[in-house]
Amino acid sequence: MDWKTQLATLRQWKAEKRIAYLGVTHYTASAYDQLEAVMRAAPLDFVQVNYAADDRAAEARILPLAKARGMAVLVNLPFGGGGLLRRLATRPLLPWAGEIGCTSWAQLLLKFVLANDAVTCAIPGTSNPLHMRDNAAAGTGPLPDAAMRESIAGVVVGR
Repeated sequence: MDWKTQLATLRQWKAEKRIAYLGVTHYTASAYDQLEAVMRAAPLDFVQVNYAADDRAAEARILPLAKARGMAVLVNLPFGGGGLLRRLATRPLLPWAGEIGCTSWAQLLLKFVLANDAVTCAIPGTSNPLHMRDNAAAGTGPLPDAAMRESIAGVVVGR
């Protein structure tokens, strides 16, 4: 809302060292046209968007633009809002998951997100310490290659 005014204020705060980083966020693909306009019009340190194996809309324009403009990308909803993990809970993990150090769907889904070279970090969000430990394990070992990523996405969307 009123991003030109808000960003002008935040740029001033950054110049005054009241804030260190300046960015924008949105959580629905329907707002990506406006988000892209802001990203093109304003120097930003980061953008935060939703991105998951079952929600890849950001791959088309937002992630490449962020990379081209040198903006960090924070990914929210890497588990598709949680519904994705519930849907996968009864499915066996992909047979090659161990090759990239994954022992859970959460780890595999986080590595899917982190393997996009435009992504700086993912925000899985949990209040459960066991889930936090499991999520953190996604930060170790190799990331999936393009073929593995497509395999993950295929399973997630039912191909």
